Amino acid sequence: MYSDLDADEAWERLRASRSNPPARANTGARRKTYSAALEQTGQMFRAAAVVDPATRPLQVFYGLSQAGRAIAAAAWSIKGVDWRLISHGIKATGFDRPLPDIEIRTDPPGTQGSFVKVSEVLDSPVWETAPVRLEDIWDLLPTNLGYPLTSRDRFTPLYTDERSVGDYEHGLLSVPVCDIPDRVIDAGTREALADFLTAYPALAKHESYVTTSALSYGALPEYSRYQHGGGELQVNWLMPQKSATSAQRLEYLRAMTRGYSRRRYFLPVLLPMKRELHPLMAWWAVLYALSMLARYEPAVWGTLISVDNSQHAVPIERLLERAINHLPALIADTIAEVSA
Repeated sequence: MYSDLDADEAWERLRASRSNPPARANTGARRKTYSAALEQTGQMFRAAAVVDPATRPLQVFYGLSQAGRAIAAAAWSIKGVDWRLISHGIKATGFDRPLPDIEIRTDPPGTQGSFVKVSEVLDSPVWETAPVRLEDIWDLLPTNLGYPLTSRDRFTPLYTDERSVGDYEHGLLSVPVCDIPDRVIDAGTREALADFLTAYPALAKHESYVTTSALSYGALPEYSRYQHGGGELQVNWLMPQKSATSAQRLEYLRAMTRGYSRRRYFLPVLLPMKRELHPLMAWWAVLYALSMLARYEPAVWGTLISVDNSQHAVPIERLLERAINHLPALIADTIAEVSA
């Protein structure tokens, strides 16, 4: 599931913030950098909107990279001069391989590279020398749910509806977990579900879920299937309090999930990462790899975006279109997050 955001509204939020920058971006060099970086971000995105995929990843990525400078300038958690970002802090290799197998690495923690520093501000992991495949990070973006790069088993964000928390006191938090893949539902067993959920630490800690029988022994997960594939399952957690208000249960749910596109998602943890990758950093890693491919391997990139020659052409087109629509709001939300 995904929804297009109102990019114009997000740009209004970002432009309005420049007259009174948030948090540590309110004075001095940080204020100047905040304003200039957001101006460059806006211009890069406007340029990206009028070109085709041949060069679009360059404009979108560098627009996001400049937004990272505004995020660092505003962040309360960064003191002194550590807010200044130096170099990319991320690397992509293996451009001679198929697109899904391009490898992405990051600089070590504590360095000043843009990816590393913004990741630290967002409590998002870096993974140094152990590579992560582009396809694995691609699948972390909710917008890519319907656009797989290959037919292999995927671990994608699982949507949950905050509205299902309900306005009442209860000792259980109970919400639908959506977009569970067919391979898990077709297997139908408790073991298949438990194995799948090991990639989702917050989900793996559930207390129970709706089953096909009231008997606990041998009862199977009772999934609701979607016509277009996949399905959902009602999952329960015991609240730390014996009885919790709706606000407390909602807070508990939000602590286990990540916000994206005004929705909440359970995210998988990719090896060798120790925790979930922030959605902004997932976008950052994917766009970095695509921009480097377009910049340094233009002939390969031209083949990849050809709808006559590449199965990846349409997924790439959709990703870049949604980057322009989704990232402004995600940037604005991230600035608010680091400024709180």
